[in-house]
Amino acid sequence: MKERALLVGIKRPKMTSGQASASLEELARLVDTAGGEKIATLKQELKLITPATFIGSGKVEEIKRALANGGIDVVVFDDELSPAQNRNLSDALDVKVLDRTAVILDIFAKRARTREGELQVELAQLSYRMTRLTGRGLSLMQQAGYIGNRGPGETRLEIDRRRIRDRISSLRRNLKDVRKSRELHRRRREGVPIPVVSLIGYTNAGKSTLMNAMTGANVLVEDKLFATLDPTVRKMKLPNGREVLIADTVGFIRKLPHHLVESFKATFEEVEASDLLLHVIDASEAECRHQMQVVDDVLSELDLSDKPCIKVYNKCDRGDLFVANFEGGVAISAMDGTGLEALAARMDRVLSHGFKHTHLKVPHTAGAVVSEIYRIGRVSSIRHGKEYISIDADLPEKLLGRYKRYCV
Repeated sequence: MKERALLVGIKRPKMTSGQASASLEELARLVDTAGGEKIATLKQELKLITPATFIGSGKVEEIKRALANGGIDVVVFDDELSPAQNRNLSDALDVKVLDRTAVILDIFAKRARTREGELQVELAQLSYRMTRLTGRGLSLMQQAGYIGNRGPGETRLEIDRRRIRDRISSLRRNLKDVRKSRELHRRRREGVPIPVVSLIGYTNAGKSTLMNAMTGANVLVEDKLFATLDPTVRKMKLPNGREVLIADTVGFIRKLPHHLVESFKATFEEVEASDLLLHVIDASEAECRHQMQVVDDVLSELDLSDKPCIKVYNKCDRGDLFVANFEGGVAISAMDGTGLEALAARMDRVLSHGFKHTHLKVPHTAGAVVSEIYRIGRVSSIRHGKEYISIDADLPEKLLGRYKRYCV
């Protein structure tokens, strides 16, 4: 049975009415994805946050009146609440109170499939819950007054916090092992250097649909936020036969708390190791410019703003588009394939920066080298002689050293 939710939206001074409404609509989709159902919404224009309850006392009373009619199981705030605010609101409203972060974490827990994803979700959840532990405090120090059993002892709250700290330390060690394993896979890939292209973008922009269209992968596609959480890597051939690896990543979202970004840095390491980013944008979304800025902000936080990037304006098959002239990017429809050839051609041009035209003579016995040149470069001509295969190709300058013996 779905939990019935009352959503509370906040308009801050620097937010437009459209941004506040879009954020609240997005919260409704998050609640739906988490398995809840939006029953009603309340909005407040807030200039100053009330330390005790986040919202003003008048709005708290308004929520109480809405709850008095029954049919509401949970109140969800479209901002992150402090532990004290969450506790005070729960006491005042006598109903479960959640914030946006709690809902996102719940979705992450449902979506994680790999060991890495499960570790990251648990780390994020524990980091969030650590400061929200409550207890009777000093009163829990009271112990039975028997001989040998006096003294403050350790409170239940302290025990819980210590256990969570120990578990967080263990999770971080396990994630380090995951990173080492990923690094080994990357080094193997670098042994046969194939460019890595990462799909990034706002959640539900169509990254997984594009991944399937480009690579023939069978990545889950669903009209839900965070439909895919664990990164997926597949191989793709560009029109000239050159191979690249396409990596799908977790979608970004507005108001993504810093500790969530920290917990999921292992996922973003695939982005860090990429040669090119494809920023997938839902061009049919009225808030697409704000969503683009959210992605840019997260990239900046991860120190990835300098990566080569192509803006990919998806869903251009729909009627209403909100980006004029697609601003130097490529317009596509991942659903029907429109624009995918133009995107592949743009990818090839960007990835070819730093290439140098080279003539090679490769012995017939080194057929694996010829195959490798086809995978990582652009072959313009090939001639088979008695002892050698003559190849004219554009190759990455940084990799010319490995073919030095074949260059003429």
